[in-house]
This record gives sequence, structure tokens and C-alpha cells, in this order.
Amino acid sequence: MDTVAPPLLLLDVDGPLNPWMAEPTRRPDGYRTHRMRPTGWEDPYRKPLRVWLNPDHGAALLALPFSIVWATTWKGEANEWIGPHLGLPELPFIDWPAAPRTSLRLHWKTRTIVEYAAGRPFAWVDDELGAEDREYVEHHHSGPALLHRVNPRLGLLPDDFAELAAWAAGPARSDDTIGRPSTRPSGRSTAPPGSD
Repeated sequence: MDTVAPPLLLLDVDGPLNPWMAEPTRRPDGYRTHRMRPTGWEDPYRKPLRVWLNPDHGAALLALPFSIVWATTWKGEANEWIGPHLGLPELPFIDWPAAPRTSLRLHWKTRTIVEYAAGRPFAWVDDELGAEDREYVEHHHSGPALLHRVNPRLGLLPDDFAELAAWAAGPARSDDTIGRPSTRPSGRSTAPPGSD
């Protein structure tokens, strides 16, 4: 019996899970504040990194028909600092090259994302996606792909989870969605790009 591997969900942390651009004095509803000292934040005289996480996101992510992979600068540290707060198991992660190849407009992650997916259907959830990334994926990735931009002021919302589930159930199973933009309302996709 042949089983088809589920599509990949390549998940950024800062922006989708940690709405880092929300007003600093107003934590978004449903989120909890965590103080963390990942790599680069070890100095005891420096304030710990503030990260907002919504504990409901873990179950919502695990309910999606995807194989989840961290696609974040947190790399494997997401399994230590982020995943446990969301109830996520240890997940694979993309180990970014030390000096990623990029152009002025192409996101520095895009080439590595396409290489990692190696033709397998994927949804990439990030807060810094643009037209150049979609064009690159369309020309260099042989399978279906959804590049889903999340507003870093809001983080993942119910509509995002619904769109990911619908894509995994339909277009991810065919060849006709390579690099197409998310269909979310334009008012949610106009925020400037984030830091991750």
C-alpha cells in the first residue's frame, strides 16, 4: 500500500507565532509573555528577549495535515524555547547556511527553502514574503507550494489555519499552485516585513 507523505509546513517563529510587531505595551489577546535567553541573549546584564506565544497554536498546528518543520533563525533552538510553550514535539528544522545566497529583493531563506523541499509540496508561513519569492519558487520548485504571509502585528489567526488546511486538502495534491500568493484579504498583508 502506497502512502503519500503529507506536505511540509515550513514555519517561521517571529511574525507567525510571535507577533513581535504588535504594540509593545499591549500583548495580543490569547498570548502569554515569555522571557527567553536563546543564543545571542545570554548576557545577564541584558534584558531577556520578550516572546509572545499563544498556547492554542500548538494544537491548531498539530491538527493540520502537514509535516511541520521549523523555518526560522531560531533553528533547533525553537525546539527548546518555542515548542514546549505550544505543546509541540521536537520538530526538524532547516539549518540555514552561514552566508545565504540572496539578491536585493529575494528573501535570504527562499533558495534554501526550495532546496530543502526538493520538489515536495510545501506551505511556507512567514512574515517577510514577497513577489520575488513567489516568482523564484514558481521557476525553481517542481511541486505545489503556498507562500503564506502573516502580519507580524497579528500573528497566526483562525483564517490562516483555515487557509492552510484548505490548501493541504486541495491544491497541495496537484501541480497548479506553484508559488501562488495567499488569497487572504489585502488589508492583512500590507504590514512592513519583520525581522525573521
